[in-house]
Amino acid sequence: MSDAVVWFVIVALGAATYLVRWSFLGLIGDRPLPPWLLRHLRYTGVAVIPGLVAPLVLWPASTGGAVDPWRLLAAAATLGVAAWRKDVLQAVAAGAVVLGAAALLS
Repeated sequence: MSDAVVWFVIVALGAATYLVRWSFLGLIGDRPLPPWLLRHLRYTGVAVIPGLVAPLVLWPASTGGAVDPWRLLAAAATLGVAAWRKDVLQAVAAGAVVLGAAALLS
């Protein structure tokens, strides 16, 4: 791939990202949003994080795409603590502790 193509893709993605954000902030940023939309926007982070983490748990590159039981156990611990404590930091810490223990035991 030539340098011109790479720079074109970078500039195109930057412009697309800017337009998507501007559509919310520039067009409707100073207007009050309805409560139902605000309620749904609160869950954006909760919806994005599993989409980012699921491939790393189910098909990790470090195992060649094979399922790793320790990663599944760490994900289960994270979900369990999140459901129990309703705290993101405690949930992430629980998953990290389980994954760290797995690294020490293996």
